[in-house]
Amino acid sequence: MRRMAKNQPADKKPEPTVEDLQKELQTKRNDLIEARRSNASGELANPKIINSYRKEVARLLTEINARKESE
Repeated sequence: MRRMAKNQPADKKPEPTVEDLQKELQTKRNDLIEARRSNASGELANPKIINSYRKEVARLLTEINARKESE
């Protein structure tokens, strides 16, 4: 009978730095602007994507601000 190992550390990616988060934030903001522009012209197939971009921007801002406060 084989035993399973306990408490093996999972391979975790290093946490992104504040600079990385800010770059990702800028990318998401640009995506949001482009999605709004496409929606206004009637080209956007799924308008619900705008809400997901807004939420991603909010999550990134929350993480950036939390890290700045802890420094």
